[in-house]
Amino acid sequence: MSQEASSSLNPLVSFLKKSPREFTKADIINFIEANGIEMVNFRYPASDGRLKTLNFVITDRDYLEQILSSGERVDGSNIFPQFINTGSSDLYVVPRFRTAFVDPFSEIPAICFLCSFYDKDGKPASISPEHVLKKAHAAFTEVTGMTFEAMGELEFYVIGDKDDLFLAEDQRGYHESGPFTKFERFRTDCMLAIARAGGHIKYGHSEVGNFTLGDKIYEQNEIEFMVTDVEQAADELVIAKWIIRNMAYLYGLDVTFAPKITNGKAGSGLHIHTRIMKDGLNQYVKDGRLSDTAKTAIAGFMTCASSLTAFGNTNPTSYLRLVPHQEAPTSICWGDRNRSVLVRVPLGWTHGTDMVADANPLERPVEMDLSQKQTVEFRCPDGSADVYLLLAGLVTAARHGFEMKDALDVANRTYVDVNIHHKEHRDKLMSLDQLPASCYESAAELEAHREIFERYAVFEPSMIDAVANRLRSFDDRNIREEINNDPEKAAQLVRRFLHCG
Repeated sequence: MSQEASSSLNPLVSFLKKSPREFTKADIINFIEANGIEMVNFRYPASDGRLKTLNFVITDRDYLEQILSSGERVDGSNIFPQFINTGSSDLYVVPRFRTAFVDPFSEIPAICFLCSFYDKDGKPASISPEHVLKKAHAAFTEVTGMTFEAMGELEFYVIGDKDDLFLAEDQRGYHESGPFTKFERFRTDCMLAIARAGGHIKYGHSEVGNFTLGDKIYEQNEIEFMVTDVEQAADELVIAKWIIRNMAYLYGLDVTFAPKITNGKAGSGLHIHTRIMKDGLNQYVKDGRLSDTAKTAIAGFMTCASSLTAFGNTNPTSYLRLVPHQEAPTSICWGDRNRSVLVRVPLGWTHGTDMVADANPLERPVEMDLSQKQTVEFRCPDGSADVYLLLAGLVTAARHGFEMKDALDVANRTYVDVNIHHKEHRDKLMSLDQLPASCYESAAELEAHREIFERYAVFEPSMIDAVANRLRSFDDRNIREEINNDPEKAAQLVRRFLHCG
């Protein structure tokens, strides 16, 4: 039995005593019959980023076998309206057994699966974002001989009735504790439900954003995940967002993952940490230092950064967050522990000191290799992202780094070790390329880089066209000037995209 199976909070893992990757149809049926499960729920992300649902009542074992063996039909034109027309729209949805989890919200005992999409010929649907991510990862491994891992930092605002007791200071909510934070219990309940659904959570905490508006309090929170296989990382994020929203509904709260909800207050991002592995070892570190492999991947991120916004910053409110001189990045550069950069290399435990033994004199120092903890963080995406396409884009960008002849030169040229927003470093700032300032600009950058994304048939040309057309449809090329002239326009955009992603 694996360590995961012996200690997991996921009831299926504990019952079956095996990793989710080993789940079979027979395992699922065994669990359903032994635990009185009465319903099966298929869940699958649509182009709006939210999970859609099919509910099945388990009338008998034969019907259960049928559901799990053949999947079901859905109308693809309603799920992916920008990719599929109504003339030929049917898709199959087929459950992935490794994603199974017990529904934490259903009064009727129910089990849920994330599903994959298949076309009329029984082939993986080329327009499915989940399949695009799978292709991107396969191409990365084919080119590099390595695998790509990731995790997300999921930021969101919890909105509830104002409580005048123990008010936190405006924009000073970072890692605040109760009673100054009002929604810690809500956050921890979400974390436990996500873990029981198979999510690998690193930690949760309150974030900087904290303010009151009228009779409501807005409190920013973050749940950060563990680094895992990039495809699993995407699954965990979409399930987590679904759980957080459902938990908020039970609590009588509202929740938003929107990138910006009011001017002058902290926006919410979806920072993605990445790691490249080979033979079980983190390739981002060599001899206790950031490796050339890491710098090569970073060069790919630098080269593709402007076009990655097409997948990670997908509505006009994204560009209310990505403005100069605030914590969200706008310049295409990278650095160590530097929060003014687009790609950040955070602390990685590469110093070799046993800090626990130093803090606890009764502990004997132990020699440990903690290089597995080193990640590289991509900081511009937000909650509007299509998680699967965003991660597919990041994997593709990293792969492109290994295909570039001048990758290390690009990495050296875009490295900064200062806060570029301080006026004494203006010359460095002016030498750097900038991220798009609107969806309209993002679409142009995607089209300029489309050959990189279409290589190895990872992204279909029709998908690139559809994403670019949707971005242009917002007609926001002058969005910053427009909201400066008409502040109500920003409020209208926030209301429109409050529940994006």
